[in-house]
Amino acid sequence: MDSNKRPENMERITTPELAAAFIDGQIAAVRKQVGDKKVLLALSGGVDSSVVAALLIKAIGRQLVCVHVNHGLMRKGESEEVIEVFQKRMDANLIYIDATDRFLDKLAGVAEPEKKRKIIGEEFVRVFEEESNKLEGIAFLAQGTIYPDILESDGVKAHHNVGGLPEDFKFEGLVEPVKLLYKDEVRVIGKALGLPVSMVERQPFPGPGLGVRCLGAITRDRLHALRESDAILREEFDKAGLTAQIWQFFTVIPDFTATGVKDGKRLDYWPVIIRAVNTVDAMSATVPEIDYAVLKHITDRILNEVDGVCRVLYDLSPKPIATIEFE
Repeated sequence: MDSNKRPENMERITTPELAAAFIDGQIAAVRKQVGDKKVLLALSGGVDSSVVAALLIKAIGRQLVCVHVNHGLMRKGESEEVIEVFQKRMDANLIYIDATDRFLDKLAGVAEPEKKRKIIGEEFVRVFEEESNKLEGIAFLAQGTIYPDILESDGVKAHHNVGGLPEDFKFEGLVEPVKLLYKDEVRVIGKALGLPVSMVERQPFPGPGLGVRCLGAITRDRLHALRESDAILREEFDKAGLTAQIWQFFTVIPDFTATGVKDGKRLDYWPVIIRAVNTVDAMSATVPEIDYAVLKHITDRILNEVDGVCRVLYDLSPKPIATIEFE
């Protein structure tokens, strides 16, 4: 039987009981596959890699080596949450690498979206490879592959968080404990493993991170404004009970300024664009109607709390013709 094929009679994991049974089965399978050898995992902090990390920690403890690379394009507090959850709470064997300066220096002056994506992906691989070469006794590579990844790639899957690992990486095998699960099932497993809701219910986040929401050539000041405005949006949507109702929402800062007035003086500051969409398959998307009072409160907070911003806009464009992300 094809190990990458989900059995037709496989029951969907929808309850804590089914999740517990799946976890027990995967713990036994991982221990049999790995034995007393070490496993390496690129832990991005996204849903899939976080669930795999928590499951493998339960199965093999500190035989798992997690590498978290902060490329400087994470949302506010994300790397800190990874450290708090996995290193402090779960006693994970976690290596944290702050590569912010390295990534932003590489991206300086680069405006073309696909070139930015390529630089971010390739630099991530280099950082991960450099750190991996320092480690001894790594026999297996763990990946957060899930079933839609296999379906989309016809059974051939490069690591979706890393953007493809070098061909000369030599491992005895791959450890992919959730590769036959859909995203909703992975979330159920994550909750059963005790991961925080903020991590398990995390929205889709592009591999290049905020790099594709800081439009054009990335600058540190615009990136800071983007991160802060995004944090305000998430906080206020959560307070308003919108987080569970909207599939994805975020802010964007373009690479142009608009005229504003402050303390009687004209200034050139950036606009912040709020993007929120609902979708089933990400092939098409609609824009939810947000209560005006909520939008006004978010606008007031962003204008008062985020330096360098003079306007807040709400994107009403559906997909198609617009895409969900701007770049």
